[in-house]
Amino acid sequence: MAPDARQLEVGDLPDDVLVYLLGSRYCDTEKLSNLAWSLFGGVTPGWQRVQAICDYAHERICFGYQHARCDRTASEGHEERVGVCRDFAHLAVTLCRCMNIPARYCTGYLGDIGVPKDPAPMDFSAWFEVYLDGRWFTFDARHNHPRIGRIVMARGRDAADVAISTTFGAVQLVKFSVITDEVTSSRARISRAA
Repeated sequence: MAPDARQLEVGDLPDDVLVYLLGSRYCDTEKLSNLAWSLFGGVTPGWQRVQAICDYAHERICFGYQHARCDRTASEGHEERVGVCRDFAHLAVTLCRCMNIPARYCTGYLGDIGVPKDPAPMDFSAWFEVYLDGRWFTFDARHNHPRIGRIVMARGRDAADVAISTTFGAVQLVKFSVITDEVTSSRARISRAA
């Protein structure tokens, strides 16, 4: 958390970050730009603006695995108001880009370390990162609170760049398994024992 992290002017961004301001396959900025400026133009630029966008996406979309659809864009997710983690991430990424905040999509695994047990097993997930104050920060519009144990598999413009899997031809998923455990360092154990 870095509530004082500043939003940089577009002219001050590194060249390799500029691509994360552009629209992409699922992040249709041209359709949400006016909405973004009407909702977030008055919010303090930087961390506060990103958090406001994250809050909005979190409240706007209702999560449910039954709502998964592989071709839903950010504007469609905004209109349909349902989706899965990738839809939350795409909406937040798109709104950030509309506000000239570089944002990139992340795909990976998010376990259930440090949260109450959930009968639905944790699995692959999507979140996003924004470029503020010269570095990337993690945000998650679906969960909308800090989590530990994220395992990043890939980062890109949207899910088209970094899909959980890409197949060529008919494929049937038979099984996958990911196990995560919290590991404490010896330094942490010494501190608690002292």
